[in-house]
Amino acid sequence: GYVGAYLRVAGTECAIIETYTSHALPHLVRAVESRGLRKEDVRYVAVTHAHLDHAGGASAAMAAFPNAILLAHPRAARHLVAPDKLVASATAVYGEEHFRRVYGTIEPIPEGRVRTLDDGASVELGDSVLVAHHTQGHAKHHLVLHDAATGTVYTGDTFGLVYPHLQRKGTFAFASTSPTDFDAKAALASITKVVSLGERTASPTHFGDVTEVAAVAEQVQRFVEASEALVVREASRFDTLVEVTARIEADLRTLFDAHAKAVGLELDARDLRSLELDVTLNAQGLAFAAKKRHEGTAG
Repeated sequence: GYVGAYLRVAGTECAIIETYTSHALPHLVRAVESRGLRKEDVRYVAVTHAHLDHAGGASAAMAAFPNAILLAHPRAARHLVAPDKLVASATAVYGEEHFRRVYGTIEPIPEGRVRTLDDGASVELGDSVLVAHHTQGHAKHHLVLHDAATGTVYTGDTFGLVYPHLQRKGTFAFASTSPTDFDAKAALASITKVVSLGERTASPTHFGDVTEVAAVAEQVQRFVEASEALVVREASRFDTLVEVTARIEADLRTLFDAHAKAVGLELDARDLRSLELDVTLNAQGLAFAAKKRHEGTAG
């Protein structure tokens, strides 16, 4: 219920959209084989961006599916072809033991097996077409994939997070503002872009298909706007990154609670535990954005 990968079958071939980590590979293989397809029938492995909860398993998937081409944003592709900096950065944050336990092994992907997708670029899959749209705001190297044949947009983190266990009272969606590229203006434009495609289903990586597209868009927009207000406030009085992060974390807990109450949802202990990582990462991203803005103003 945290990270979803999507299997898009079109005739005798298929695409896998998002990979999670290398530990998820057995699930991807079983999904392909459960549809009567072979590993050789996977034509594409696509990632919406290079964050490790989306693309950490890309190299393992490419090794398992010998005919697949990796689809990625041009800025993301270089990190997947040469992942040393990505791995080193994550290892420095988490420690080597934690990194290996959570993310497994990340290997370089041969450049010849990678296809970068410019904004508006398309690829054929069976008798269908997948169209890429660049969507900044969460990450500068983010794209969504529009699948008009099924009325679906695979949204990565652009269209928020919609955890199943939080949908008890109706739609409950919120934005991901994790480090280091939060840009409220770009995020709002990206949400508008997804809605403008006019499809009945959005498929966020966190987690699962949603058909309440307008409701999700409205909630995520409000969350982005509230997050931007925190950035503006903290940029104007920035002291230390630690102190700013702590203040924003406290404000985000209040924001999540108010957001839940607005849809009639009372967050229980399990809900709060499951949201703790998002609160932490969102606060870090907003604090980083406030620091950049403060330094830009001071400069």
